[in-house]
Amino acid sequence: MAVVAYVAIARIFVEDGPTSEQTLTTHRGTPGVKSVPQVQSFYNPKVPQTPTWEPVSESQLPPPTQVPIDLVDKLERLALVDFRNQDAVVCLEDAIRFADQLHTVNTDGVEPMDSVLEDRTLYLREDRVEEGSCAEQLLQLSKTTVEEYFVAPPGNIPLPERKERATMLKDSRIPAAEAEREN
Repeated sequence: MAVVAYVAIARIFVEDGPTSEQTLTTHRGTPGVKSVPQVQSFYNPKVPQTPTWEPVSESQLPPPTQVPIDLVDKLERLALVDFRNQDAVVCLEDAIRFADQLHTVNTDGVEPMDSVLEDRTLYLREDRVEEGSCAEQLLQLSKTTVEEYFVAPPGNIPLPERKERATMLKDSRIPAAEAEREN
């Protein structure tokens, strides 16, 4: 992780042209490097010294995705995100367009991974109780309990149906005629 931090620091350092007086710190706050040659010594040979990406031309991308109103409705219910206007839908479509660039990546010869740690056996530690007999004390910390159980506040409160939302959001920029067509 530190190698990546130093690589990023080195790129900033080289581009900005620091003086020998400047110092940097890593993300963990450890003392940094004072000159460009020292920074470059932290490069991992597997990390390119310059960016290697190229812009993807529009001809290589799939056609732009138009998110239908019924899919927007489903996303709102599943993710509890409220698209109040057309700008939010356009932002979603732009995010999908940005992610479409992943389809152009050449993955020939790259085997999919089952797990990040697939080459290691993960051992579980023994579960030992260090302290105990404090259930009553812990339950007293809760706002609401029922029969010696914590009562959690409701999490996913479903959004109102589309017709109810249409009346609430009549000032939104999503055309009402389009919403009516989908019904």
